[in-house]
Amino acid sequence: MPADPLHSAGKPQRSTTSQPPSGSGASAIEVRRSARRRRTVSAYREGDRTVVLIPARMSEAEEQRWVTVMLDKLAAQESKRVLGDAELSERAERLSAQYFDGRARPTSVRWVTNQNTRWGSCTPSEGSIRLSHRLQGMPEYVVDYVLLHELAHLLVPGHGPRFWRLLEAYPRTERAKGYLEGVVAAERLPHPPGARDE
Repeated sequence: MPADPLHSAGKPQRSTTSQPPSGSGASAIEVRRSARRRRTVSAYREGDRTVVLIPARMSEAEEQRWVTVMLDKLAAQESKRVLGDAELSERAERLSAQYFDGRARPTSVRWVTNQNTRWGSCTPSEGSIRLSHRLQGMPEYVVDYVLLHELAHLLVPGHGPRFWRLLEAYPRTERAKGYLEGVVAAERLPHPPGARDE
């Protein structure tokens, strides 16, 4: 594989690492400035880190704006990937380990097509979790929130204070809830005549 010209020897580049804005899918953002890069900005995932490549001359304000733009672009690309049931189960296991010390152990996690009024459901007595197919294509942080919500029900059945305290560990809870509320609100908006036929 040829060497990446942006990372080859030559003019030094400045690199900074920071925590991401809430709602991004990565745990850290590394911004790499390059004197050889003139106008283009690009980004990619590297494990749990997001690397954003920008021109060295860019101001701090431009850097912040481009980081946000590139995080949104990556999230949009990732949201087009549809997870299968096996991947969904693996994701639930990882989320349980990360946020609940592995205490939430579902026996099954799968997509279903018969949940049109709720995003997910859980039967604690069986340990089964079902997610609505309507979540497919939504940003990963939203799917993760719904998965965590249902995993939390394996530990606390109702929606009392103990339940919500569990979800406080997930940093994108409020953003994900806002996203889902926006989807529901958009579905309730009146559609102009003929709009559905176009």
